[in-house]
Amino acid sequence: MNTDKMRRQVVLDTETTGMNKDGTIYVGHRIIEIGCVEVINRRLTGRHFHVYTKPDREVDPEAVTVHGITDEFLQDKPAFSEIADEFIEFITGAELIIHNAPFDVGFMDQEFRFLNKRTKPTAEISTITDTLVMARKMYPGKRASLDALCRELGIDNKHRVLHGALLDAEILADVYLLMTGGQKKLNLSSSGQNDTNTGKRARQSQSPLSIIRASEDEQQAHEKRLDLIEKSAACLWRE
Repeated sequence: MNTDKMRRQVVLDTETTGMNKDGTIYVGHRIIEIGCVEVINRRLTGRHFHVYTKPDREVDPEAVTVHGITDEFLQDKPAFSEIADEFIEFITGAELIIHNAPFDVGFMDQEFRFLNKRTKPTAEISTITDTLVMARKMYPGKRASLDALCRELGIDNKHRVLHGALLDAEILADVYLLMTGGQKKLNLSSSGQNDTNTGKRARQSQSPLSIIRASEDEQQAHEKRLDLIEKSAACLWRE
């Protein structure tokens, strides 16, 4: 198949160990999950990249209430350096579709710098489209979070109890396609195409998601964390 004339896009999301209380979101925190789905000529191909990575620090308890990823779960996962080459190969040359791109790209570029080799920043190996910027232009005055866009576009995301990089990338792919052309929602799990991942975890879209529901105490802790974030910047999780 000749891909030279094809428009290849990668819808991407990450989860991290947290963000700093002083408003900075990168220094001292690391990526712990990457989820990507491939779109070619506005069609989901079924290929994806999904991996959890073990950071060199603990996950903030407040972050666990958002994505449910614990230190215990990450103990046997590879370091970012072990999956970096495969990840970079997957996104190189593609248009990256990301919701609130500065957040994810900032973390990715920091991880690339930690590799201690001549790894180019994300913007030099891929083009970047921020769907948050698109949404604010398309729906001025309305909330622009991923959940809000699902409601606006009629996408059923009731299964999204906690954040998850691969699940959020799949949902964002539907959101992007509807925002940019009115294309009907496509179900990634229905595709029979080949997958690309690290082999560390089976593809989530082929089996029911295991939903970890936050306790009442965790929900309260999460709300307190969002209150703290709003003191220094707009809180996207509440938009």
